[in-house]
Amino acid sequence: MSTSDGRFRAVDLDRGTNQNGVRLYNERLVLSLVRRNGAMPKAELARLTGLSAQTISVIVTQLASDGLVKRQAPQRGRVGQPSVPFALNPDGAYAFGLKIGRRSADLVLIDFLGRVRRRVHTAYPYPLPEALIEFAVSGMERMSTNLTEAERQRITGLGVAAPYQLWNWAYEVGSPPGALEIWRSTDIRRDLEAILPWPVYLCNDATAACAAELVFGDKGGLRDFVYLFVGSFIGGGLVMNGALVPGTGGNAGAIGSMPVPGANGQMQQLIRRSSLYLLESRLMQAGKESGWLWSDPDSWTEAGEEVDEWIQIAAEGIAHAVTSATSVYDFPAVVIDGAFPVAVRERLVAAVTTALDRHDRQGLSPVTVLPGSIGAGAREIGGASLPFFANFAMDREVLLKESA
Repeated sequence: MSTSDGRFRAVDLDRGTNQNGVRLYNERLVLSLVRRNGAMPKAELARLTGLSAQTISVIVTQLASDGLVKRQAPQRGRVGQPSVPFALNPDGAYAFGLKIGRRSADLVLIDFLGRVRRRVHTAYPYPLPEALIEFAVSGMERMSTNLTEAERQRITGLGVAAPYQLWNWAYEVGSPPGALEIWRSTDIRRDLEAILPWPVYLCNDATAACAAELVFGDKGGLRDFVYLFVGSFIGGGLVMNGALVPGTGGNAGAIGSMPVPGANGQMQQLIRRSSLYLLESRLMQAGKESGWLWSDPDSWTEAGEEVDEWIQIAAEGIAHAVTSATSVYDFPAVVIDGAFPVAVRERLVAAVTTALDRHDRQGLSPVTVLPGSIGAGAREIGGASLPFFANFAMDREVLLKESA
């Protein structure tokens, strides 16, 4: 897997290097439609794209030859020839995703359907670049060793999901004074790309989680929603007309920075009202161990009254943020996910719904609070989606502006 100079060896899967723009656009269009709608026959693809049957046949044949889509069983029972649908091939492409958190990091390898094939996890008191790079590189080498040569050739890149300006949160993270200052001069994307053979993409962690929900989640046709991911710090994203909206400076959907009423009635940022680091603080003040919050986000076996209290406080803050967001744009839904068990997510969704019912929403459209469908791994899975956006998606520029 490694070359003589210690670097990985990779195969270029960039589909844009030897094709004209129109054909590339049409291929991406077909892949996007199949991803959104599931397996589809050529006739339906021609109808939705407006392309001729012959053009669609050429495109689908090429995509099948490339291993990106695969033929399904013919659908019988209609007049004429059986309809043959084509679906995305799970083994058509792979990507790595690295989530850099304030208390832990996760590395995943996903397939073309967004399913996690491999995962490694590490926890720490606070994040440092050198240790994270070592964790990522060694993890990718171990995962790649378990792949066949054909599978390794289909790795498209690494996507990194990380909070912006880590150095500004030293107090909340609990790191020693000055320990996070190294992040001011660290370009984690550049440093990783200097070691790896694949392109490396970088995205805000909450935006990446929103991308995972948009691309791989079960949204039931929902095309406009506010997204919230509750991690050590709460963050969010905006989806409008079926597309992720990063904003001019990449800060659209920075819900964590939205002012909400605090416990004393004074305004404070949502991040200081509804984040998991506040639950950690409650546990520590009660003299209880808190490491289980980060070591296994899917199983909080030691959760107790502190969790109950945190849910109510966090829900109040989120409800205020939702009311503010929906007064600017009439989002029909808010989707909430986080680094916690499904049961906690369900309780938080219910508590936010109850809190919203107490708000004066006269003049505002109704909003439904929904649970996310990805779970605690949304940030790393969203990070892994970045190479797929770059190589195969219609709106490849949406998440990649920060990586240029």
